This record gives sequence, structure tokens and C-alpha cells, in this order.
Amino acid sequence: MKKLILLLAIFSTTLQAKTYISEGQKFTVEKLFTGKDVIWGFDFLTPEEIVFSERDGKFRYLNLKTKATHEIAGAPKVFTDSQGGLLDVYFDAKNNDLYLTYSEPVKGGATTSLFRGKLSADKKKIEGAKLFESKAIASGGIHFGSRVAIDKDGFIFMSVGERNKRDRAQDLDTHQGKILRLTKEGKAPEDNPFVGNKSALPEIWSYGHRNPQGLVIDSTGTLWEAEFGPRGGDEVNVIEKGKNYGWPVITYGKEYWGPSIGTAKKEGMMQPLFYWTPSISPSGLMLYEGSAFPKFKGNLFLATLSGSHLHRVVMDNNRRMLREEKLLEDLEDRFRQVKQGPEGFIYLSTDSGQILRLTPEL
Repeated sequence: MKKLILLLAIFSTTLQAKTYISEGQKFTVEKLFTGKDVIWGFDFLTPEEIVFSERDGKFRYLNLKTKATHEIAGAPKVFTDSQGGLLDVYFDAKNNDLYLTYSEPVKGGATTSLFRGKLSADKKKIEGAKLFESKAIASGGIHFGSRVAIDKDGFIFMSVGERNKRDRAQDLDTHQGKILRLTKEGKAPEDNPFVGNKSALPEIWSYGHRNPQGLVIDSTGTLWEAEFGPRGGDEVNVIEKGKNYGWPVITYGKEYWGPSIGTAKKEGMMQPLFYWTPSISPSGLMLYEGSAFPKFKGNLFLATLSGSHLHRVVMDNNRRMLREEKLLEDLEDRFRQVKQGPEGFIYLSTDSGQILRLTPEL
């Protein structure tokens, strides 16, 4: 019996310390937190502190050094049906502001909203208020988006899903299926593309999106976006001012019951940089620019749901795909978000309630 216990202990330790290899780079995966709900978004307060959202509405703090964790009071009330809940988390270190996106219960259903607040000194409460409520009200609990990114000039980019109202992604009098650009006051900047157009909402930066859950700005200022297609047609796009990204007029996806949707191309509508058929369901998106994984520099990483893996895309200098790779398939989890940490390590959150860290093995 003692020998059996010893063997099981050795086997368990080996599993926890499994070494992965990609591009000749060895790395290990460490579990930093295990909960019970979908960890939709997270960000770093300091290199040793993370704040994260659980989709059921809880906002939490995690100390990476001590592993101490606690709930943070004061998060906004959320609509928790299906895909709805407390969604993205973004920390603006310049102003010590925390941004939370969430599905908000409103008359007529729910919409995607943006909250801004500051943490108390003991980091147990967030004090703030709703900064922006999108005009994307619909019943049901799907396709809220929603991610946040802030550029070097302080403008806020926020993604909003089309709420399963496909044609509304092409309409400029709604925020459904759009990337929005806002000031720190939650208003439309004067140089947004549709300011002055009486038929359009001024916050719109780009349109024709389905359900964008990946949004990141790289060090050059380029805005990258990932969105779900239907049955196939998941996309990665580089977002440009005022451009139409086509949904549902153009798509490489099909109806869940088989028929095509629209066409693949149309003049005046942007083609995706990359697309996947069958679907991988990309939620989080990251362009790796750190030094801890030198072989990964300039690679795109997508946290996938139906794909249940971390998807790596190697590009050339013209953003053409050279090759792609599936990582961490053996974990058999749905990956919700991926981010580069302050020290250059790679962090993931999962639908099973885990926060993971990828660390290079020297």
C-alpha cells in the first residue's frame, strides 16, 4: 500500500509539472486559482496582483505570490442569463481606473454596458458608476461581445455583439455588432468616423461584426479583433476606422442547419485577416510582444472555446499566416481569455474557473 501511495504521488507531481514544447521552447503550466464559475476577464494591478470577473457577477482579487483571494464588493448588477454576466476587466494603470463590461438588465431585455471605478486601499471594494450604456437592447442572453482596450491617447475601444439580430450589425443607428470608440467621459470623440451623420450613432468606430470577444491594441497602435462566426467563419481582423466587416452579408460560416449565409466577398466590405472553418470559437486574443518566450514574439494567441485549446498563429511581416498550432489540448478545457503578464509570461482563464500561467522552462 505504501508503494502504491508513493507511485500515485510521483504520478500526480509529474502531471502538475508536465513540460510542453513549441518552437523548441519548453514551458510548464501552473494553476494559480481554481473556482467554480467562468472567469471571463482579468487584468493585472501589479506584477503580483490580478483582478478578475466571474460571469455570475462576482468580481475578485488574487495575490499571485500568496495565492490569497477575496471578493471585491461594489461591482455593477448584471444580467446573468446564458452568455450574459460580468464580462471583461481592464486596468488603466495611468489613472488607476478599472473598467468592467457587463450585460445590464434594462427595460426590453439587456444590453452591454461599461462601468468605471477605483479600488479601495484594502482592495476589497470598487467605487464607481456606469460610464456608458450601449444602444444594443434585445431579449435573450447571447452575443453581448464584449472586450475593452485603451490606446496610448486614452481612447476607449469597446466591442458589442449583434445580440443575435443579424441585420442590425449593418445598421448605423444601433450599437449592435459594432466596435465603439469613446472618450474617458464615455462620449464620442469628435474625430470618430460617423460624427455628424444624423443617421448614425457617433460612438461607432467599425461595424458588421457578429460577436467580438477578442480585442487588443499592440505596441504599434494596431487594433486587433477576434469574433465568432456561426458554423465556421470565426475571424481575426485588423480594425480600421469606419470600415464595414461584413456580417451577415459576407461570411465564411454557414447556418447551423447547413445552408450558406450571404456570400464570401463583396466590394466595400473588409475580408478577415484569418478565418477558421470549422469553428474554434475564439474568445480572448493576444499579440505576444514579450521577451520570456522569444520564439513566440509577434505571434497571435487565441483562447478558444469549442476548440478547447490555446491557438497560436505565426505570421510574416505582412501579416500572412505561415503556420498555426494547437496548444494545451490535453487540458480539455474551454479557454476564455489570454493575456501577456508584466514579466512576459502568458496567462489564461478558463470556463471551468481556473487562472493558469505559462512559464518558460530554461
